[in-house]
Amino acid sequence: MVHYYCRHCKQKLGKVDHHHEHESSRLGFHLLSEQDKQTMLHYDSRGDVHVQSICEHCEDVLFEHPNYHEYESFLH
Repeated sequence: MVHYYCRHCKQKLGKVDHHHEHESSRLGFHLLSEQDKQTMLHYDSRGDVHVQSICEHCEDVLFEHPNYHEYESFLH
């Protein structure tokens, strides 16, 4: 299973059934740099992948306040 959540507000964005390794190419993980993979992809003990993304609300906030990009998370 692949779980997507916002890296800022932690809102769950969705999930995708992911049963075979070759399916990861359809999800685009192979297009990420190694640094992005380390930052965005986390694996749990069950083999599920947790992907840090960004929700529309947080994207809008970042658009209106570009200086927030400096912070790991702008929500406290």
